[in-house]
This record gives sequence, C-alpha cells and structure tokens, in this order.
Amino acid sequence: MRLLLTLPILLTAITAFAKEAKSDLLPANARVAIIGDSITEQKLYSKYIETYLLACTGRSDIKCFQFGWGGETASGFKARLENDLSAFEPTVATLCYGMNDGHYVPYAAPIGQDYEANMRAVVTKLKDLGVKSIVTGTPGAVDTTFFKKISPAAYNDNLAHLAAIDHKLADEFHTAFADLHKDMEDAMTKAKAALGAEYDVCGRDGVHPQPNGHLLMAAAYLKALGLDGNIGEITVDLKGPSTATEGHKATGANGNAEVVSSKWPFCFDGDAKSSGGTRSILPFCKFNEDLNRFTLKVKNLDTAKAKVTWGTESKEFTKEQLSQGINLAAEFTKTPFDAAFTQFMGAVATKQAYETPMIKGMITSYRSFSADAAEDAEFAKALQTLKKKLLTKQAVLDTAERKLLVPVKHSIKVEAVK
Repeated sequence: MRLLLTLPILLTAITAFAKEAKSDLLPANARVAIIGDSITEQKLYSKYIETYLLACTGRSDIKCFQFGWGGETASGFKARLENDLSAFEPTVATLCYGMNDGHYVPYAAPIGQDYEANMRAVVTKLKDLGVKSIVTGTPGAVDTTFFKKISPAAYNDNLAHLAAIDHKLADEFHTAFADLHKDMEDAMTKAKAALGAEYDVCGRDGVHPQPNGHLLMAAAYLKALGLDGNIGEITVDLKGPSTATEGHKATGANGNAEVVSSKWPFCFDGDAKSSGGTRSILPFCKFNEDLNRFTLKVKNLDTAKAKVTWGTESKEFTKEQLSQGINLAAEFTKTPFDAAFTQFMGAVATKQAYETPMIKGMITSYRSFSADAAEDAEFAKALQTLKKKLLTKQAVLDTAERKLLVPVKHSIKVEAVK
C-alpha cells in the first residue's frame, strides 16, 4: 500500500529530473560548435540553429561557431578536432557525419566498424576536452529521385546502419541524439507523395539539401538540445486588458493588443512548393508544433467566430479555436517579424561565412607547425597572436549580429464576426 502511495511522487520526481537534465544541455554562457561535413559547410542548418538559439529563445548568452568541412568523414574531424576547436573552446557540440563515411556504396560490415571506431574516438575526445553537452547526430538521407551514384534505397539503407551506430554511441556515452536520417526520410516520403517526385528534400544532387531539408536538420538538433518550442502566449480579452507571458509585453484592451516582443517566432521564406525556401516543408514535419508555438488566446468572445488581424494579414477563426489558442507562427504567412528576422539571419550568415576560411584557411594549418611551435617560443607566440586577431574579427561580426536583436513591436486586433 505504501508503494502505491509513493509511486506518483516517484514518477513526479523522475519527470522533474528528466526536464532538468534536458535543460542542462544549454547551460548559461553555452558555446555551441556545429560540426560536420559539406552539408554543414553549406551554412544553412547551422544558420537556422544559431538564429533560433538567439532570436527565438530570448537568450543573449549563447555563442555559436560552425566547423563544416566539405568531403569530411568522422576520421577527418578526429584528426583536426583538438587543434581546430581550440579557436572556440566549445561547451556544446553537434555532430553530423556519415554521409561520406558510407563511401557511396551499399553497406558492408567494415564500413560500420570503421565509422563506429572513428565516431567513438570523436565523442571521447570531445568529452576529454570538457565539452559538456554533445548531440550525436546521424547522417541525413539521400534524395530518392535525384541521388544517382547507386540505388537511393541502397544508400539510404547504408546510412540507416550508420544512424543505428550513432544511436548506440549516444546511449553508451549518455549524449543527446538527433535522428536526422529518420526525420528526413519520413518528411521526404510525405512531401513527394503530395508535391511529386521532382520535389527534392535532399537536394538536386541527391546529397546536399536546399533550405527545406536544412530546416528538418536544424529541427532535429534543436529538439535534441531540449528546446521546448514555447515562444510565448498573448491573451486578448474582448472585455478586459490584454496580457502576455515572459519575453513579451502587452498593452491595450477590449480586443486590441499592442505587443513588444524580445522573443521572436521563427519566420519562413519561399512558397508552398519550392524546395529553395523553408515554407514548403512545413506540412510534412512538426517544426511549428514542436519548436515554434507563438500562441494567441481570446477571452470573452460572444460570437461563433472572430477576425484576427496580425500586422497586415487577417484571418477568421472559430470561438473554440481562439479559446484553446491558435499558433500565430503557423497560421499567418506574413508576420510583423519577417523583416527583422531576415536581417538578423543575414548577419548570422555573414559571421558564419567568415568562420569557414578562418578555420579551413588558417587555424587548421597550425597542426603542420606544431613541432616548430614546440621548439620556438617566438614562433608559437606569433601563431597565438594571429589566432587572437582572427577571433577578434569573428567577435566583431558576432557583436554586429546581436545588435540587430531588438524587441519587435506589433499589434493584434480581434473583432467579433456576427
């Protein structure tokens, strides 16, 4: 009897512990290294991750740096890991390897054995360097229409085997896990069924996704990092004052809200059918549901429907929908945040574009001079001076993007429809 009485308390404690552990993946002053091959070097999913972490969470303490390297395998990163990461000293790392590790052939046991050995070494080294939070990500997928090197089904099978290895290692090392492969395959199946086989999810070359596929990748990592997706909630009362949750300030009453938001919803581009934008993949994934909930609730509506005007766009909703809450980020294609969001993401892109040559053109070359640096203190000091100069420039770009993170003013008007 005593066990039955204490079981709810035990379950509550376990749930609380799980939530606390998950939130610890992005502690105060987190430094996030986004690591991978040429797909990472495209600087799209990395741009979406950085934009989300700074603009959508309302946190200003997080810093990001992308370490993408075209053609790289886990073995390649293992060789440069300690040297290259010294330029940033991350506390958090996301990993995306496997696409090249599969060698573009059908799966064979030696491929898996080699991949597991190298990924095991990478995770071990990261932990040895003091990286507290690691997201072991799987390779993505290849496009079932456009991948031509071998059968797309055969190579996706290879990638699925490598993804299983990543999952095994995540369990073994107690890291977070992001199953990009499954998420991209699932979305691709649904999207092609709806939009046709020519709609690419994994890129026109079959390997390198366009923005639609990169949004799926970013979502997998953001969920693995424990982001709860709650951007905020605005309540508009038809017979009283408007209110808002943390990150937003609302004034106005009787159906009107003037809002100032320091937490932004994620904004999308492109049309409903183009893989060259992020919007087209939304019906085939749960980005808005899982990561982008900017909720409007309406109280004291006396009619069956109401018209909601947000910025320049208006839509009608039922009383039941508005009482339960609608997701503004999902319901409205044009938002008052679009211009600020585009400008900020452009600044993120500029910073990340600098990070690629900084690492690939300079910092990684330090490995070739390690013996000289060990023997010649002046030479070693010169290398460190150059590293500091590069980091200063990167910091200037980081500061420039953050200056764009200003609160956005917007209005919501709710009118009863008779």
